Amino acid sequence: MDYNLLKELCSIHAPSGEEYTMKNYLLQYIKKNQANWKVQPKLYHGEEFQDCLILVFGEPRTAVFAHMDSIGFTVRYENQLVPIGGPDAKTGYRLKGEDSLGPIACELEVNKENQTFYKFGRGIDRGASLTFECDFRESDEYIQSCYLDNRLGVFNCLQLAETLEDGMIIFSTYEEHGGGSVPFLAKFMVEKYGVYQALISDITWVTEGVKHAEGVAISMRDKSVPRQSFIQMIQNLAENSNIPYQLEVEASGSSDGGYLQETPYPIDWCFIGAPEDNVHSPDEKVHKKDIQSMVEMYKYLMSEL
Repeated sequence: MDYNLLKELCSIHAPSGEEYTMKNYLLQYIKKNQANWKVQPKLYHGEEFQDCLILVFGEPRTAVFAHMDSIGFTVRYENQLVPIGGPDAKTGYRLKGEDSLGPIACELEVNKENQTFYKFGRGIDRGASLTFECDFRESDEYIQSCYLDNRLGVFNCLQLAETLEDGMIIFSTYEEHGGGSVPFLAKFMVEKYGVYQALISDITWVTEGVKHAEGVAISMRDKSVPRQSFIQMIQNLAENSNIPYQLEVEASGSSDGGYLQETPYPIDWCFIGAPEDNVHSPDEKVHKKDIQSMVEMYKYLMSEL
């Protein structure tokens, strides 16, 4: 599998609230590549969708959600930083961004009280956002980079788009910092197309029960508990697929699936994603076997559901 596209996605500056940069990239990518896809999708975007993007293929029965945003930092006053989402913060991490005076390449500092600051040769405009500098590393077995959460989920959707005949791909916003776009996306999905089931293309954690190189993780629950009859149906399909997978059970963590469950619509959902180490750091790490099984599983499930 060629990971140059994933490398490019990981380098895009698109923290929560600034997803327009990722949306614009995706629109250009789709325009350039969709002629080679099995089905050319209908695209929905614009002010009524904020910075979200929806692709509709054929007659959809199931939607795939992937959030476009990343964690990061917002410049406050003086040299103070406010977290966007829940970034791992350690002194020495390299940050990048841009303000009215031009590009920024600076360093993160964390004091004894766990407060975050930037170290730079000048003041940075208040309100400017900073994200981790991308150092994309590929070995025989692993991909390591900042923002595999959730650029890998976006990458998975673009692989799926190549062969998808019937389905929706929904690129959402704000997931890392409290959500907010899923309710109106769910309204569109249900009321426009009558779609009531969704898969969540996102990245989960390596834990004592979820390992590298053992397949994509199918989550039975996290902070939210999805309807278990739907989860069982997904598990039965996965078992028949002969694609490597592992089951996840967690008490914390959430995703667009949790936000779907809070809408007034009876939507079934299941989180399916590759597990990573070093969560929300510049060194997120995913095994290539798990990426491969994630892509294969989504292609299989979207043809069966």
